[in-house]
Amino acid sequence: MVPDKAFIGELDEVVGTANVLTDPELTHHYRRDWTGRFVAPSAAVVRPGDVTEVAAIIELCRKHQVAVVPQGGNTGLVAGAVPLSGELVVSTERLNGIESVSAGSGGLTALAGTPLATVQQAALDHGWVYGVDIASRDSATIGGTVATNAGGLRVSRYGDSRQQVVGIEMVAGTAEIISEMSGTLRNNTGYHLPSLVAGSEGTLGILTRVALRLVPRFRSRTAALLRFENPSDATNSAEQLRGLIPGAESIELFFGDGLRLVCSTFSMAPPFPRTDGGYVLVEVAGQDDQTAVLAEAVEVLAGVSDVAVADDSTGRARLWRYRELHTEAIAALGVAHKLDIAVPPGALDEFMTAVPETVRRVAPEATTWLFGHAGESAVHVNVTGLDNDDYSADEAVLNLVIAMGGSISAEHGIGRTKLSWMGLAHSEVDLAVLRRIKSAFDPDGIMNPAVLIK
Repeated sequence: MVPDKAFIGELDEVVGTANVLTDPELTHHYRRDWTGRFVAPSAAVVRPGDVTEVAAIIELCRKHQVAVVPQGGNTGLVAGAVPLSGELVVSTERLNGIESVSAGSGGLTALAGTPLATVQQAALDHGWVYGVDIASRDSATIGGTVATNAGGLRVSRYGDSRQQVVGIEMVAGTAEIISEMSGTLRNNTGYHLPSLVAGSEGTLGILTRVALRLVPRFRSRTAALLRFENPSDATNSAEQLRGLIPGAESIELFFGDGLRLVCSTFSMAPPFPRTDGGYVLVEVAGQDDQTAVLAEAVEVLAGVSDVAVADDSTGRARLWRYRELHTEAIAALGVAHKLDIAVPPGALDEFMTAVPETVRRVAPEATTWLFGHAGESAVHVNVTGLDNDDYSADEAVLNLVIAMGGSISAEHGIGRTKLSWMGLAHSEVDLAVLRRIKSAFDPDGIMNPAVLIK
């Protein structure tokens, strides 16, 4: 059932009329995903202000059998938070704020709707760092990044969101409030609910509060952008760097076509006279100057043609723009099909070489753009020039990934866009277990029912 007037009236009583939105102009942002590829024709949006209001909303949804789409910053890329089937959007934007930071032990508690950038700044203000960083940090919320188990730019050193979460508060699909917020760094008392909820994509409930572990803030930080004439040298060197530099926080990979697109889209000067080949961006951090460590590692690599180094914040930010602006530059070309995959270590160059031809065979009119987190053999595959509902390239790439023993989702999650291929990633036994877990939290099947699990 989709929300009707009677149901909307009951929502008004829970959160107040101002926090229930139905006007299409007011709900436009909530009805479309970041890419613009998925847009719902209409939606009702409710914005609870605390966990008890979230529980009351879910109780009403159970009563009326209204499906729910939880939504944080709505920066997802797999249509996991868009009400395409008329679901009620439960936005966490009012659940916003840092509740506590422990400068002594490095712990932080935040409400789920708090922007990631706010969490990062609060950690820095107390002498620590939050281990997850993504380009959409100003818009993405901490609850959304945990619910999708976002990884981003520092996974090589700190792991993904699941590794940072030590406590959660959530409202399950039963409308029960689940709270495991002690924040202890070691907890061996059975099933670890924070780990289970991380990556569940709102199919089990709605996160309202999270407790996070922070990591030490290092005094020295150096970034280097390396150009290789041979793209394969860049790919292989990116994987090699993880072993050469234990202090590497980020090891990113992109190529000349993407660099030229970024420079032309944003009127940026290229970093080097030549713009062909492959590029590796590596950032290292430590209590002591890491420049010599970085230089020694670069000396070992084969095929390095140009190097740019920065050890100040302005210089590092300049180098990072060449990598972080890829997504926006590709978006400027039109709606892209986006896949985030991972292959086994050592297979990255084989995949990078194979995927453009794989796409070309099924969609010769399309263009493939590749970049990603080479330290984890993870790649963002973007395909432009396809109709929104043409999944031929998606299927070809995902089948290639499975044939190589990889993962069809390294970071963005499954959402709606990869739901049809979950059978490639899991056996029927696996999927049956996942359905039973969902049913325990959401017996009525109202929590993001079109996402992750059929």
